[in-house]
Formats: sequence, C-alpha cells, structure tokens
Amino acid sequence: MFKYGIDHLTVQKAMAIGKGDLQAILNTEAVEKINECRRKVEVMARGNEPVYGINTGFGPLCDTQITPEQTCKLQENLLITHAVGVGDPINKELSKLMLICKVHALSQGFSGVRIEVIERILHLIEKNVLPVVPEQGSVGASGDLAPLSHLFLPLLGEGELWIDDTIVSTKEYYKNENLSVIKLEAKEGLGLINGTQFILAHTIMGLYRMEYLLDLADVAGTMSLEGFMGSASPFREEIHTIRPYKGNLRVAERIRFLLTDSENVKVHEHCQRVQDPYSIRCMPQVHGASRNAWMHLNELAEIEMNSVTDNPIVLTDELAISGGNFHGQPLAMAIDYGSLATAELGNISDRRCYLMLEGKYGLPRLLTAHGGLNSGFMIPQYTTAALVTENKSLCFPPSADSIPTSLGQEDHVSMGSISGRKFNQILGNLEKIFAIELMYAAQAMEFRRPNKFSPIIEQNFAIIRKKVAKLEDDRLLKDDIAAMVHLVKNRAFIVR
Repeated sequence: MFKYGIDHLTVQKAMAIGKGDLQAILNTEAVEKINECRRKVEVMARGNEPVYGINTGFGPLCDTQITPEQTCKLQENLLITHAVGVGDPINKELSKLMLICKVHALSQGFSGVRIEVIERILHLIEKNVLPVVPEQGSVGASGDLAPLSHLFLPLLGEGELWIDDTIVSTKEYYKNENLSVIKLEAKEGLGLINGTQFILAHTIMGLYRMEYLLDLADVAGTMSLEGFMGSASPFREEIHTIRPYKGNLRVAERIRFLLTDSENVKVHEHCQRVQDPYSIRCMPQVHGASRNAWMHLNELAEIEMNSVTDNPIVLTDELAISGGNFHGQPLAMAIDYGSLATAELGNISDRRCYLMLEGKYGLPRLLTAHGGLNSGFMIPQYTTAALVTENKSLCFPPSADSIPTSLGQEDHVSMGSISGRKFNQILGNLEKIFAIELMYAAQAMEFRRPNKFSPIIEQNFAIIRKKVAKLEDDRLLKDDIAAMVHLVKNRAFIVR
C-alpha cells in the first residue's frame, strides 16, 4: 500500500502503481495536509494583498489583480488557453504516470488544491481512464504547461480520454458515468498545470526501461564474448577495485557471474591471444559509465518525484512564495546525460556485431559456413549502424538551448520535455540494436559447440532459439529481427 503525499515514491513504485500492482491511497494524514493548505489559500484569496496566481493574473499579467468573483473564470481560462499542445498523443502509460506524480505532489500540502479536485484525478487513475496528451508544446519551465493543461482538461469536462485503446470525448464519458464537471477555484488551475510531471513521467519510464537494458547489455556482451572466444581476465575483481567506479565494479561482477562454469572459457583460457578489442575488453568501463549515469539520473528523479514543483508555494496564511520550483533544468541536464549513456550502449554493441562478422578466431566470415552464395549476417549490421547514428543525432542536448517565452517573463527555459522524449526514442532504438546483437551472438556460439556455456547464458541461448533458428542458408531475416525485438521489449531474457 502506498500513501500519496506521505510515503517516498520511487521509479519502481510509480511503475507498480501505474501497472495496478501497487495500491495507492490518500490516507487521513494526507487529507489533513491538503485541507489545511486549502484553508490558507482561501484566506489569501479573500484578502486585499496581491498574491500571484491566487488573486492576480498570470505570467506578464502578474501585476493585474483579480476580484474574488473572477477567480473561478481565471482558473478555468488558464487551462483552456494553455492547452495548445500538438503532435501525436503520448502513450497511456505516460499519461497515467503524470497523474500519479501530480497527485503525490499536490498531496504534500503546499499547493492549495481542494480534496475534491484530487479525488477526481484519483478516479481517472483508478478507472484507468486516461487523458489524451499531445507530445509537443512544453518548453519545460513554468512547468510543463501545455501537456499538463491537456492532462487536466477533463476536470472541466473538456478534452479527450483513452478508454482501453479508444479515444472518446470527456463529455461523452461524463454523460455515461453521470459525472459532473469540476469548478476550479482560487489557485487550482495554477496548481494543476505548474509542475514538471511531463518531464518526470518520461524520466520514470526511461529509467525503468534503461535499468533492464543495462542488465541486458551485460548479457548480450557476454554472449558476444563467448561467441568471439574472448578472455575473462579483464573482468577480474583486482583490476576494478583499484579504479572503483560503482558502475564498473557492478558490470565486472556481473560478467564474472555470467561466465561462471563456462566450458567455453576454460577451453581457451591459456591461448596465445594477449588482448581482445575494446568492445569486448572494456565492457566494465563503457557499460559501467552508463550505469553511473543511470544512478545519477535515478537519484535526481527520486528527489523530483517527492518534491513540490508548482507555483506559488503556500507556506502560511499570509505567505505564498512565487519561486522557481517548476523549472525543469535539474532533470533536463541529467536526462541528456542519460541519453548519451544510452546511445553509448548501442555504439559498443554495434562494434561487437561487426567484430563477429570479421571471420576471426574460428568464426566464419559473416557468420555463415557457406559464404559466397550466402551473405549470412552481413546486412543486419547495416541496421545497427543506422540506429547508432540516429541515436548520435538524438544526443544533442535540448537543455543546452533556451528560447524566452511569456513576453520575457520566462526568459530561461529548460526544454526538458524534449530531453525526456528523446531519451525514450534512444532507448527504443537501443532495444533493436540489442535484438540484433543477441541474434549474432547466438549464431557465433553455434560455432563453439560442443562447448557449453554458463547456465544463465544457456538459458538465454535457448530463449533465442525458440524464436530464431540457426542460420544455415540465406533467408528473410526481417521476421527474425522482429521476433528478437519482441523478446527484448517484453523482457523475455534472464538478466540476473
């Protein structure tokens, strides 16, 4: 059981709530915090002292005071005017993560949004009826204004909702469910659309995907090592304890585990080869650097998940501070680092694919015993090369850019929403690169039989062979690659 506004949210917990594997509730303590903060907002809304977003306009209109009678219309107008996103909808899982993260932030008692509003958001989460949110339009400061406006249009009876895989109008859903629209009051529109939940949802999803792919990188690399008959000595603990980066130590330990009891390693442990190429020998350093990036981004994402990122922040009956907690820069820069780390996993994977095609150390050229008439596995490496280059082009850091908005009031923005989207694009390409490397590695391992490999490597080899047969003569590889991508996306491989 997870308690919104009270418990510590993590990537794993957020994903579990989204998948329905972990129940999340508002308990009494959270409700009390929400209600107490709402009371403070109502005191300020009735006062004569201008307080940004409570009794004033927004952005460059912050010096225009609003009467109590205009407050509700002001908040409604805020969502309507800011819902200007374009492009395809983000996937439903991301919409749900946005809702989960927003509820957790609002429940901490610094935003002033009424319990009735939060309960309607919880209704959408629990019924799995999820707002349709366009993927483009946020600059990632003053929060993710456009996507969050689309996310919460349904509270007003506007916008669209996903019901299963069908998009329906909110009006139609409310009519069928006999639900009334929510009338927003002072501060509530601002509390809903100020925040980093679009950036954060993409970060959570990316971290979740990347964690598995980091483990899979070690599996794919070890299978390639076995197919290439590489040396196990570069992974000895003594080497890595004298350069003790956490990621490096972890990868070296994992590769030692993945090579445990390998007959194939024992067969050539006293061979005359002095060194393997870097793509084999330096896996702890390269995969490990990407793990270090993951750890850094995960640490920052956990801070963000458990923070209040709207504006203004309500502290007392008299004090609501207009600060910059909505600015996406703390995550944006680290996401760009994570994108680079992800792209590098694909870069070194492609090099291992190429290595297995060269015809060295007992492997036939192009991994086919009947070259000439057959091209074997020549061409899938073209695909990995294309994907690697696409990922390189996606590594330009959006956080390095800023275009002023709001008549200069918002004169530095993070562009973190673009960082988050690109991060997940790169991860999608990496899944395809690993799918091809694993297919290559399995083919290379065929030429090392009757040697046996470690139990976990043998299990993964068997998983591949259930879907993709050994290549004897040229055949259409499109379906094989698609089957491998499906295995990777569905986490079919045993990585621990």
